[in-house]
Amino acid sequence: MAKNVLLTGGTGFIGKHLTNVLIDNGFTVSVLSRSARENTPLITYYKWNLKSNYINENAILKADYIIHLAGEGIVEKRWSKRRKRILLESRTKPIDLIFSVLEKNEKTLDAFVSASAIGIYGAITSHKICTENTPPANDFLGTTCQEWENSVDKLNTLGIRTAKIRTGIVFGKDQGFLKKIVPSFKAGFGAVLGTGKQYLPWIHVEDLCQIYVKAIVDERLEGPYNACVTDNTTNSRFSRTLSNLFGYAIWLPKVPSFVLKIVLGEMSEAVLKGQRVSSEKIQKTGFEFQFTDLEKVLVSCLN
Repeated sequence: MAKNVLLTGGTGFIGKHLTNVLIDNGFTVSVLSRSARENTPLITYYKWNLKSNYINENAILKADYIIHLAGEGIVEKRWSKRRKRILLESRTKPIDLIFSVLEKNEKTLDAFVSASAIGIYGAITSHKICTENTPPANDFLGTTCQEWENSVDKLNTLGIRTAKIRTGIVFGKDQGFLKKIVPSFKAGFGAVLGTGKQYLPWIHVEDLCQIYVKAIVDERLEGPYNACVTDNTTNSRFSRTLSNLFGYAIWLPKVPSFVLKIVLGEMSEAVLKGQRVSSEKIQKTGFEFQFTDLEKVLVSCLN
């Protein structure tokens, strides 16, 4: 009988891709959704509502694995105090709710795999290479990711293997990060943000999905893993590569840091800073990235 994987955030950009990959790998998929959806032979939808602390417990009881992708977008809105609380709770409350159901029903899982982010290393630009052993930063991104991961670690007390996938910028066709910025570049308004020297660790959505599959089936995987290509791409290199694909100017204007700080507030740190991140740990498990050439990846995402 096929094993079942329960997804939170399964209706989003990454979740939709991952659902197809899991099915291709012989799994059945369950998805937690805030609205009613029609089931298919391989996908079952279950209702949940974080505001009322409700979850259809059958989703948890049916699951062999859980992959937690849910969370409000980090750069969707300015970081007010209320927004910061929402960003954190949208990541930790689902884990707390799932934990309570597992504990109450004495239910175990083969594995619980959660998204995390390279933001745990902080909004800093330096030449230091961050590994999974690098301490979390003390800024908003660092502390949010740390609390997110700490919530995941609670499941270890139930004897459940856990893994945390620290993700960089995700590239995919017509979705995600590129969907937000391609229109301006396509119209000829591309620009380098700030100094352009900040690093932009990235990963193609298909590679990311394969990492999630490996994390559930490979029992050696526990703890945090960086999920990004180690090619030292900077904002400047990314912006110039993208603009060249649209056939214009090698020279690009720079949007001054102070302008972005006025427009975005504290959230500007998420785009003005970025560190180098190593993916050596996941590669040592035998995982091989299939999408490593920035220009080729951007071309495939745009066509």
